[in-house]
Amino acid sequence: MNWRDLLFPRRRPIADVEALANFIDEQSAFLVQKGMYEYSRARAGHYAKVLFSEPEFLDALEQSRWAAYPLGLAMIGEVVEGVLRPHAATDPLHQLEKVSAVVLSVFDRYPTPGKHDRQSWMDARAELARRLQLIGLHPPKRVMDIPDPYARTYWDMMPIAKEVRSADFPTTRNYLKVTLCHIHQELTERLDAPAVAKLLPEVPDARPGAVG
Repeated sequence: MNWRDLLFPRRRPIADVEALANFIDEQSAFLVQKGMYEYSRARAGHYAKVLFSEPEFLDALEQSRWAAYPLGLAMIGEVVEGVLRPHAATDPLHQLEKVSAVVLSVFDRYPTPGKHDRQSWMDARAELARRLQLIGLHPPKRVMDIPDPYARTYWDMMPIAKEVRSADFPTTRNYLKVTLCHIHQELTERLDAPAVAKLLPEVPDARPGAVG
């Protein structure tokens, strides 16, 4: 191993469905959580350390990040589908069904979180499935355009009172765009798209419900 590998270790390639699911999970959580943490710290300014020591705020942050997690899955799922679509063997819509099944299986890794009730968590899963279906109705979007349908909903989930947020929505929307572009770049660098596309037909269909 040379010094470049020591300073900049290479991420493992994504060459199977399990690795793809792990990438979707990690990047979805990263996308929504990082934005909430950074925005909360920015709004709190010098009082950020105090804010992040308050149990009430930490509880609100935990609820917010779980509420936003399905949005992250939808956005990352669309990025993944766009990268894989050119490699669909025959039917891109069938491949979308399999990508959607992988995304929903990631959602199903987690029981109903925190103070969310089971019905609201099931509703979030149903909405995620609906959003994934819509991907097939149009050509792949530019990555920077993917957050547009989600940005306002994500913004409304911030664990900061609305009267304190001021006019920061454009900043949050731009955060989603820039971060998603970075995630797309990492995906294209690590993904063995032909190999994963070949394995996708073996993915079981999405289950109708979620774990509880």
